[in-house]
Amino acid sequence: MQTTDIIKVIVPAIIAFLTGIALTPTLSHYLYKYKAWKKKSVPVATDGRAATISQKLHNDEERKTPRMGGVVVWGSVLLVTFFFWLWAGVTKSTMSDGLNFLSRNQTWLPLFTLLVGALFGFLDDFLTVRDRYDFAAGGLSAMKRLFFVTVVAIGGAWWFYTKLEVSSIIVPFVGIIDIGLLFIPFFILVMLGCYSSGVIDGIDGLSGGVFASIFSAYGVIAFFQNQLDLAALCFVIVGGLLAFLWFNIPPARFFMSETGTMALTMTLAVVAFLTGQVLILPIIAFLLVATALSSALQLASKKLRGGKKLFLVAPMHHYFQAAKGWPAYKVVMRYWVFSVICAFIGVIIALIG
Repeated sequence: MQTTDIIKVIVPAIIAFLTGIALTPTLSHYLYKYKAWKKKSVPVATDGRAATISQKLHNDEERKTPRMGGVVVWGSVLLVTFFFWLWAGVTKSTMSDGLNFLSRNQTWLPLFTLLVGALFGFLDDFLTVRDRYDFAAGGLSAMKRLFFVTVVAIGGAWWFYTKLEVSSIIVPFVGIIDIGLLFIPFFILVMLGCYSSGVIDGIDGLSGGVFASIFSAYGVIAFFQNQLDLAALCFVIVGGLLAFLWFNIPPARFFMSETGTMALTMTLAVVAFLTGQVLILPIIAFLLVATALSSALQLASKKLRGGKKLFLVAPMHHYFQAAKGWPAYKVVMRYWVFSVICAFIGVIIALIG
C-alpha cells in the first residue's frame, strides 16, 4: 500500500462529493420549477386493493417532493470520471495519470451500466411525474423495466465471459470455483435480484446511507485486491451518494427515485462480480436483500393465500413504521447502523476468506 494509492482513491471521492453539492441548487431549481413529483400516491396494491397504508406513508400529492434526485449521484460520478480522464489525456503528467481511474478491465462496464440504468430510470421518472399520468398508468411498467434490466444483464454477462474471460467466483474459505457457462445465468439472476432491492428508496435518507455503506465496503475490498481503478470508482459513487444524502436527510429536498436506484443496483451487481466477491453480496447488502425479500414474500402470500398479507405492509422499512410504530428517523438511523455492521462483516470475510 502506497500513499499514491490512497490519494488515487480518496481525492476523486472528495471531488465527487463537492461536485454533487454544487449540482444540487441548479437541479433543485428545475425539479421544483417543473413540479417533478408524483401527482398521486399509489392508489392500489399489487392485488388491486386500495393501498391505504402506502398512501398514508407516502402522501406524495401533499408533500410535493420531486423525484430524480439520483441525478446528483450519477451526474457527479460521470463528471468526475470525465474530468480526470480528460486531464490525464491533456496534461500527460504523473499526477493526472495517477488520478485517472477509467480503465477497460475495471471501470468501463460499471460506468456503462451506471449510465444506461440512470437514463432508463430517468425516462421512467419523467413519465411518472407528467401531469397526465397517475401512478397506476404513469411510468414504465414493471415488466418493461425488468426486460430492460435483463437485456443489460445479458450484455454484462457476455462482456465478463468473452471479453474479460471470467467464468469463476470466489467462495469464502474455499477458494476460486469455475462454473463455466453457468456464470451467464448466475450473473443475470444476481443483477435482477439487485434491481429488485431498489424498493428500499422509500424513506428520507434511507437509500443514500445504505448504498453508501455497501459501495464503501466494495471499495475497500477492491483496494486490498489492488483493483485501484475500481476502488476509486466505488468511492466516487460514495462521494456522490453523500452529496445526495446531504440534501435527502429529512425533510428531503428530493427523492432518489428510479434514475438513482436503477443505476446503483445494476452497477452494484457489476462491481460485486468484478471483485470476485459476489457471494458475500447478501452479507454486505443484507438490508437490500431483506427489503426485496419482504416485498416478494408479501406478493407471494397475496397470490397463494387468496389476498392474505404476510406483513401489515411491505417493504420491510414501511412495516417497521406501520406495525411497530417507529418514526421514520428511527428506521433510517437503525438501518444506517445495521448497514455499516453488515459492511464490516462482509469486508472481513472477503479479506480473510
